[in-house]
Amino acid sequence: MDRIATVSRQTKETQIAVTVNLDGSGKSNISTKIGFFDHMLTAFSAHSGVDMQIQATGDLYVDCHHTIEDTGIVLGQAFAKALDDKSGITRYGHAMIPMDEALGVCALDISGRPYLVFDCKFTSDRMGEMDTQMVEEFFRAFAFHAGITLHLNVLYGQNDHHKAEALFKAAAHALQDALFRRVDGSTLSTKGSID
Repeated sequence: MDRIATVSRQTKETQIAVTVNLDGSGKSNISTKIGFFDHMLTAFSAHSGVDMQIQATGDLYVDCHHTIEDTGIVLGQAFAKALDDKSGITRYGHAMIPMDEALGVCALDISGRPYLVFDCKFTSDRMGEMDTQMVEEFFRAFAFHAGITLHLNVLYGQNDHHKAEALFKAAAHALQDALFRRVDGSTLSTKGSID
């Protein structure tokens, strides 16, 4: 069964269209008009192996908040739709990724029970056109709409770019493991369903 989904969302603040192929090769076509965010999403796609097409237009004259949060919402919804009932997946994943002096850690469960634990201290307000506080907001929106229990932590680091990139890549590698299809196709749950 193909694990492909397209979701779009239009509000007075943003217009977003996302297509994902969970069994892709990490190809992406991403445009949010926020350079650093595009850079992070491109890495997220490449390192997870999930093909992502993301086109987002938002009220950037206000700030980057709506565009980034709403992209997380729609990307999460696309993941949830592509996963359907979540049967046959490995479900759990974890990764520890170094980015120069920074070390990012992710542990996750595609559980149907969304939650985010985020532990990263940024020292600057912005990375390019992206507010540093929006890293957490993106992952919260993504986790809650994909139905993922997501723990992210930067154990140490100095450069905010490196910290953020370590988190995106750690989340990507953890997702790649969790999305892997189990050989017997069974649902990894003692109750017989993931929710």
